[in-house]
Amino acid sequence: MLEKRRIYLPPLSLVGPGVTVDLTEEIKEMGYKRILVVSDKILNELGVVATVTNQLTEKGIDFIVFDDVQPNPTCKNVHDGLAVFEDKGCDFILTIGGGSPQDCGKAIGILATNGGDIKAYEGINVSKKKSAPIAAINTTAGTASEVTINYVITDEERKVKMVMVDKNCLVSIAVNDPELMLNKPAPLTAATGMDALTHAIEAYVSVGAFPWSDNLALYAIQLIGDSLRDAVKDGSNLEARSKMAWAQFIAGQAFSNCGLGYVHSAAHQLGGQYNTPHGVANAVLLPHVERFNLSSCPAKFADIAKALGVDTSAMSINEAAEAALDAISQLSKDVGIPSGLKELGAKREDFELMAKNALKDVCTGGNPKEVTFDDAVQIYENAF
Repeated sequence: MLEKRRIYLPPLSLVGPGVTVDLTEEIKEMGYKRILVVSDKILNELGVVATVTNQLTEKGIDFIVFDDVQPNPTCKNVHDGLAVFEDKGCDFILTIGGGSPQDCGKAIGILATNGGDIKAYEGINVSKKKSAPIAAINTTAGTASEVTINYVITDEERKVKMVMVDKNCLVSIAVNDPELMLNKPAPLTAATGMDALTHAIEAYVSVGAFPWSDNLALYAIQLIGDSLRDAVKDGSNLEARSKMAWAQFIAGQAFSNCGLGYVHSAAHQLGGQYNTPHGVANAVLLPHVERFNLSSCPAKFADIAKALGVDTSAMSINEAAEAALDAISQLSKDVGIPSGLKELGAKREDFELMAKNALKDVCTGGNPKEVTFDDAVQIYENAF
């Protein structure tokens, strides 16, 4: 018999080409007075933000743009955005971008209703009140922040990425429009795609996994194996972009409700210490952490191999499990992910500090195999 579960999903999700138009109709019907649009300068300069805000203007919806979000959003970004939200009398937040604007917008929303310093909200369900209402438009197929109860903010003083798992940050409307994902640079597509794969794999082998999350995670892995190479090769391939949009959206639902693992814990330290892009950090660490985890659930890794297109019919479970690691590494190589942490600017002298902090990360509890301090250091070393 299945144990009881609490499932967190946005009240409304819009997925598919052109759904941004549907979002602006929804916002107009809600009748909010002024929207804070949270994004970053690159997307603003590229005109992606204008693609959305022009539709808001056409519908007579008042808004103000805050585009000072960094690739790994900081405490300062959050408090600066909150100041704009309050000073301009905003009552709704619209995030546009990848995980960084999404996470920053969710943090602003939490502070708008709960107050205080964002550093006080690190951990699990710390806030007491639901965030200000948020609609999240995702422009990369990776983080799935638009659909999860997670957000990550960098404490620039400690050089630590704080993980907040908070049911109160769940957005009101999640949007995945693959038309907004077209023609993104190949390295960005690769990094975010491998981030989505990490979400799906970690969810599948997580100690919190259950049949519902398992089915979502495996389907996401299959979609990514089928489409990521094509999306990287041709940024205008709408079919590949659509498959990746669905894959990251589905993977997000899975991990948001069953947890992640040590790949994310270790990757968060690279982001905090060196400002490494999150997807790249995950991609480099993924095969090394999962090799460490392999003995804990070989049958699940055999399933992953099959989902990634490996013919496992003549293999033993252990052989198929090994094949999964090979398939992960090959996909990473095919889409141009760096081969090791050295290429990312990591330094061996930082491994012990990062290992110590990674073991405290909230994601570590979901790993299928216990990680010791020596294990944590060795994983960094193996990935170097």
